[in-house]
Amino acid sequence: MLKNKLNGLRRSPKGLVVILFAGLLVVGTGYTAVNAAVNTSPQAASHSAAQINYGKKLFLSNCASCHGKNAEGTANGPTLIGVGEASVDFQVSTGRMPGASSGPQMQVKPVQFTNDEIAAMAAFVGSLATGPAIPGAEYTSGNGDIQKGGELFRVNCAMCHNAAGKGGALTEGKYAPELMHSSAKTIAEAMILGPQNMPVFNDANITPQEKNDIITYLQYLQTHSSAGGDELGGLGPVTEGLLAWLGLLGLIIAITIWLGAKSN
Repeated sequence: MLKNKLNGLRRSPKGLVVILFAGLLVVGTGYTAVNAAVNTSPQAASHSAAQINYGKKLFLSNCASCHGKNAEGTANGPTLIGVGEASVDFQVSTGRMPGASSGPQMQVKPVQFTNDEIAAMAAFVGSLATGPAIPGAEYTSGNGDIQKGGELFRVNCAMCHNAAGKGGALTEGKYAPELMHSSAKTIAEAMILGPQNMPVFNDANITPQEKNDIITYLQYLQTHSSAGGDELGGLGPVTEGLLAWLGLLGLIIAITIWLGAKSN
């Protein structure tokens, strides 16, 4: 009797709805659990009401025209609800924001705010919804494994930023910036946030220790000159091959002129 009821339920439209609902519930719960387990990026710390209010005043004066009075977004700029403090710190501390004009990519410019003002705006945006916080020293200490960091960088980053961190061109007028003057905090924030065309590297892709290894490798490149001589801008084999070809061509021309002069 029970078996017949189950067979009848399985064949009925109601049974199909129940099965689909159960499947969605299991998948959604599993995704939430896995995402919570791997996304261990630092969360925003508590801030004083005075700092948040100060940040709101700065936001209304400098950002609301594009992002809305409540950071809800407008036709000129995306919503900032949920982007976290790290996003504000990255964009403003590098001079990308406030944006001078629309274009394929926000340009790095001189910073227009003090560290206290940036921290206040970040605190205000972070108070709107949970999001990635500014990485602490444990993520940016630069005491990691240089060799492993180099391997990770070449596998995950070099196709855009160049193996030597010199940057490179992308499509539609965009580009991957050079990293020779980027701070450890900026690099860590970029990996957490994935600004512009950059993918997000959560802790399932690259662990916090591996992020620190990459930062350590880049800091080594920033402070050590090329052991092989002039690096020619670090732009790779195309530049090196062109210089070699032009050098050999010049040498052949010089030999030809010398032989012609000797015969005369």
